[in-house]
Amino acid sequence: MSIKRFSKAERYTHRSIAVLMGILIATAAALYIPDISTVIGNRELVKTIHSYSGFLLPIPIVIALFSLAFRRDAQELNRFHPHDWAWLKREAKPDVVSIPVNSPTDYGKFNAGQKLNAAFTTGAIAVMFITGSMMFFSSLFTDDLRTGATFVHDWLALAMVIVLTGHTYMAFKDTSARAGMRTGEVPYGWANQHHPEWVLAVTQPEIHPADKNQGDDQNKGQGNEDPSQ
Repeated sequence: MSIKRFSKAERYTHRSIAVLMGILIATAAALYIPDISTVIGNRELVKTIHSYSGFLLPIPIVIALFSLAFRRDAQELNRFHPHDWAWLKREAKPDVVSIPVNSPTDYGKFNAGQKLNAAFTTGAIAVMFITGSMMFFSSLFTDDLRTGATFVHDWLALAMVIVLTGHTYMAFKDTSARAGMRTGEVPYGWANQHHPEWVLAVTQPEIHPADKNQGDDQNKGQGNEDPSQ
């Protein structure tokens, strides 16, 4: 038995961003690491690919905003509740903080780590887009602004590589989570173990009014997937 976790729009948005991020990281490495630059050559072409991939990066997110499921999940990711702090404490001190699986710390569709990752990634994309634009249209800005933009762009890029590496590592550790992003569905047992309160919100939305939107969206999606795509 499986349960729907992500709509088609959300899955394709995730894939599009992943592909563009991969291109940006690869081209950035070719531009900034001398050994790779020597092997690749054609610096101007690499620079052009990097720049246009950066300009394309926000587009999947903008398109996804037309999806009801995407907007609802974005709204949930933007909420940080007291139980999220409890979740973080449990992850930081698993031997000290002992919390039952079905406790309120597991409430909702996303855990605190996923919310923090989404917040960082969204903010980083916005900052990288702005600073990258300043570097691309360098003639429109003063030397001080261009220098500052380059500094922020370079160091934030390094931070993003570190976060994305951790994100990828965690994804490869959980086959069911990867299946959810690949197919849109996760095993019911996995969902009940990691997000039991979200399962209740989906199957019995009247039990958890705070997550009623998620339950309503899920029930609509089971009847007709088109509105959430």
